[in-house]
Amino acid sequence: MLAPLLFEPVYKDYLWGGERIAEKYHRRAPARCAESWELSDHPHGMSVVESGPLAGKTLRELLETHGEALLGTGVNPARFPLLIKLIDAKDRLSVQVHPNEKTAPLTGGEPKTEMWYVLDGSPGMAVYAGLAPGVTPRLFAGNLQSGEMDAVLSRRQVRRGEVVFIPGGLVHAIDRGCLLYEVQQSSDTTYRLWDWGRVDVSGKPRELHVEQAMKTIDWENRSDPFLAPSPARSLGMNQETELIANDFFIMKSYALREPQHFDTTQRRFGIFFTAGGTACFRWGEDALTVGEGRTVLIPASLGSYHVEPVAGGAADVLYVTLPPDRRR
Repeated sequence: MLAPLLFEPVYKDYLWGGERIAEKYHRRAPARCAESWELSDHPHGMSVVESGPLAGKTLRELLETHGEALLGTGVNPARFPLLIKLIDAKDRLSVQVHPNEKTAPLTGGEPKTEMWYVLDGSPGMAVYAGLAPGVTPRLFAGNLQSGEMDAVLSRRQVRRGEVVFIPGGLVHAIDRGCLLYEVQQSSDTTYRLWDWGRVDVSGKPRELHVEQAMKTIDWENRSDPFLAPSPARSLGMNQETELIANDFFIMKSYALREPQHFDTTQRRFGIFFTAGGTACFRWGEDALTVGEGRTVLIPASLGSYHVEPVAGGAADVLYVTLPPDRRR
């Protein structure tokens, strides 16, 4: 039986990154850290088991040797289906778009639908998600050429605990000051449309991918990406809230004040992130205690387990998995 697993973060240094991942979560991250890939089977940042009898094994190696025990039934072990990140935007990110299943073959990219959970940020922090009302491809292209992108993008302030859904094809950017937990398809395809006129340390602008991006944008998508959570459900002293559910992933939040029972009878792996406090995972006679800011992978074969706050305190955790009928 596989036990719950912790992985070594993979840190990414991009010019818009900050210091909060290291400071807030007491990590030995680089001085400037834009992203921490918490759980990844992508070749651009492969997760490695941090400790225990499987220490040093990559997630890819685990899939090759323990595919169904790790993922569950009906999940393709060719690649772990999700990529989990922390994002610290000290400066704003580029205006960008990712392909979906329909457009990825047109550009040779990987489909990438994602969501953001707002962990923390500066007063007035915001994100760009989608197009402003009435924006047409022609108007968008004209503003892109002139650099007047604020006029064609939908910008909205966000607060801790909010959820933003970014399907493939939706133009978006993270504004400065946001600290996010991102759940996405396992993909590293990003097409930059605009980078606010900035340059790198050598004085050169970053590469743009306007041709691919214009083929990728879903001009018909006018749905609201800012999701209202379902009403909280009481589980004794605990609270469960469904934050998002779609064809790619499910996320719930739990406000824990006492032990909460979980199981993997649905034969699906689970991913937990400790958003606040310290949580203890207990299965059989074993236990794993993790502090704020850690991601834990629960193998599908684990069976029954409990998650509880430490020392009679409180813990807030996020739970991510696949939908029950996911067969990809």
